[in-house]
Amino acid sequence: MSTFRIALAQINATVGDLEGNAEKVLRFVEEAREARADLVAFPELALTGYPPEDLLLKPSFIEKNIRVLEQLVPKLEGIVSVVGFVDRDTDIYNAAAVVSDGKLEGVYHKTYLPNYGVFDEYRYFRTDSECPVFVLNGVTFGVNICEDIWYPKGPTYFQSLQGEADFIVNISASPYHMGKGYHRERMLATRASDNIVIVAFVNMVGGQDELVFDGHSLVFDERGEKLAEGSWFEEELLVVDLPIGEVFRTRLHDPRRRRVHLEELEGNVPRISLPSSKPSPKPSITPPRRKPLGPEEEVYRALVLGTKDYVCKNGFRKVVVGLSGGIDSSLTAVIAVDALGPENVVGVAMPSQYSSEASLRDARDVAENLGIRFLVLPIQSIFEAYLRTLSEVFKGLEPDVAEENIQARIRGNLLMALSNKFGWLVLTTGNKSEVSVGYCTLYGDMAGGFGVLKDVPKTLVYRLAEYRNRIGESSVIPRSVLEKPPSAELHPGQKDTDTLPPYEVLDPIIEAYIEHDRSPREIVEMGMEEEIVRKVVQMVDRNEYKRRQAPPGVKITPRAFGKDWRLPITNCFRG
Repeated sequence: MSTFRIALAQINATVGDLEGNAEKVLRFVEEAREARADLVAFPELALTGYPPEDLLLKPSFIEKNIRVLEQLVPKLEGIVSVVGFVDRDTDIYNAAAVVSDGKLEGVYHKTYLPNYGVFDEYRYFRTDSECPVFVLNGVTFGVNICEDIWYPKGPTYFQSLQGEADFIVNISASPYHMGKGYHRERMLATRASDNIVIVAFVNMVGGQDELVFDGHSLVFDERGEKLAEGSWFEEELLVVDLPIGEVFRTRLHDPRRRRVHLEELEGNVPRISLPSSKPSPKPSITPPRRKPLGPEEEVYRALVLGTKDYVCKNGFRKVVVGLSGGIDSSLTAVIAVDALGPENVVGVAMPSQYSSEASLRDARDVAENLGIRFLVLPIQSIFEAYLRTLSEVFKGLEPDVAEENIQARIRGNLLMALSNKFGWLVLTTGNKSEVSVGYCTLYGDMAGGFGVLKDVPKTLVYRLAEYRNRIGESSVIPRSVLEKPPSAELHPGQKDTDTLPPYEVLDPIIEAYIEHDRSPREIVEMGMEEEIVRKVVQMVDRNEYKRRQAPPGVKITPRAFGKDWRLPITNCFRG
């Protein structure tokens, strides 16, 4: 067979929806059959959704996953299907089922279990060392799972060299963060060219709690050249004809494989023959090529998808956003509308005596530009009632952060009241810069169900707002919002810079300390002012207790608060 047609099904699976995920597998299998594909591959743990986390500690969940697979297998006729699931013997495995014409012919168990960042697979799974290859109509292929392909001398090495695989199918659930797509492409191209093997990588798409999977499935030929790529942040069946004949031709011209075969190959590579099928004529296809996404576009699309899936997969229909007239709440509302539609977003302005007329006007303009319902709930009388109640206790003391936080908590209470009454999910509007240093109020602006901008630095918030204005028919975020100095407006004339360094200074310090684990001394050596660095680091360390109580939010940086960040609250280390 000179060519082999493969279909990569980058699906949006939902954790725990075993029957729903199986139905989705069937729909994509039918589409792959109609495309006359020889093989269709689905992402890692496609049946259970990824990551199932402590559902894996429930025997009933494991058993149901097995039952769903057993019910699914006979329906996968007329094609070879690779489906991610949880396998079980005396322990459990992150596994791939290889089904040929309605029969389970083999199972691959993941070899390398990631245990860093957002991954915790050693908590659940056992590793395995067997790396089978499968033979269909004279074509040999290997199957492995996500992390396995990131290791140069891993399953791909043994399947291609010892097993003589013509191509490798890697099924993945590789979470998104900024820039990861480029790094992933380089790795896959290297793995293909080093092993002189075609690499077909299929990735999950969709949001799961704070994680977003970007899809963007990829195929590289034996020289490391890109043959095809899937779309970003969308479900898709990517159909590609693999030039199998070229693999052997290229290997004849490369002496490295002969040298490797002189060495001892340690892999356990059983060979499994699949029932042969009669090849049918196929019209030629031209796989799609995608334009690279700019940094703002890929982040924006990740935020939209992450927000949409969190809201919808958790059974909500509408969301509510506190619109202050500032940049963060404006961008949050825009993302919510792009994710859910204007009919499902409600904006609420809650002015106090310190809120400027300009801010209320900006909030109203954003709501009108988006076409969302807009409520105005003044809080001055409520605030005054609080002050009267506390007047005796606060007697003789100057107003300070206590009075400021009361205003934020009143607003949080009003938003939660609307949530309770109407079932709307409250979207918080704080960004990563503020959450990092604790420039936010517990049970106030932090009160809500999902933090859209939780992992977005303030300087990036502005770039995303400008990007969104550029791609629309008209600007949805007014210039006045983009140009005015950031302010919480909790006391007269307040500016963020009264408490914090300018965000252009703050954000690089936060990135160095949180994402790169640099010490204060190392950050100062980068050219930062020592007094500012020490102050920022102290604020980050001191406010871990707040971050533990924050709602989840979309991860878009290499290290986000939540799964990525496990700093002890009680902590006396000062680097």
